[in-house]
Amino acid sequence: MNIIDDLKLQYKVGSVAFRIIYWNVGCFLLSLAFFYQYSGGFFSFPSWIALSTDPANFAVKPWTFLTYAFFHDGFWHLLFNMMVLNFSSQLFLTYFTQKQLLGSYILGAVFAGLVFVISYYILGINTSIVGASAAIMTILVAVTTYQPLMNVRMLLLGNVKLWYITAVLLILDLMQFRLDNMGGHISHLSGAFFGFLYIKLLENGTDLSVGVTKIIDLFVNRFKKSPSTPFKKVHKNYNRPSEQRTSKIVTKTKSQQQIDEILDKISQSGYDSLSKEEKDFLFKAGN
Repeated sequence: MNIIDDLKLQYKVGSVAFRIIYWNVGCFLLSLAFFYQYSGGFFSFPSWIALSTDPANFAVKPWTFLTYAFFHDGFWHLLFNMMVLNFSSQLFLTYFTQKQLLGSYILGAVFAGLVFVISYYILGINTSIVGASAAIMTILVAVTTYQPLMNVRMLLLGNVKLWYITAVLLILDLMQFRLDNMGGHISHLSGAFFGFLYIKLLENGTDLSVGVTKIIDLFVNRFKKSPSTPFKKVHKNYNRPSEQRTSKIVTKTKSQQQIDEILDKISQSGYDSLSKEEKDFLFKAGN
């Protein structure tokens, strides 16, 4: 199995958080190919990707309230965001579902984008932003709001309370608020506020992510091929002795048992713990 097949298999069996990282990395590679000005050394994102504060842009391109959260203006920007996303999403999935993670990411990005656009429109400043930081802050602050005293083991520091880590990141945003990239910091803090709001509403019985996941499921199911099964006429033999009736207990095949064992191994030790033979078997089984 080559590296492409290996990546496809990791994407297939990975969590939603893993897929979001894939999407961000994929969008970054696309931006390097199409939107990077190699002569000047900067990214020039078109108005149908970046979120602009110009009403003439965002009013006719509402999808930019989401697309901006999958593109980055530099490698270090991408790397830091993906590290924080991986860290915060693992903690989030300890208590919540993968659909709630995806819903939080999308809603956090949209909410932060709205606050950014409104703020800059009031200030009379015309600019645009890209980056997943706001959506990631939503996830981090959400899990921190739910379990602020959770111990997180940090390299060289040992066990640290989760709220300490989140507080440091928020304070750094506040300290840089008036220095540079004010729009980015506005969106970060807005995403953080939405994460707090999401958990408080969830604790009161309102899950804001439900509507998002329903829309996504509807869209996915619309384009999913349903297996066509030919009509079969079933004949029952009522004269057969009762001792010959077929049991309703479903027994897993040897192949299915092996797949379940591999998936259990992935959930416990991670994908990298699989042997080459196990990866090949899982890839063939998924095709």
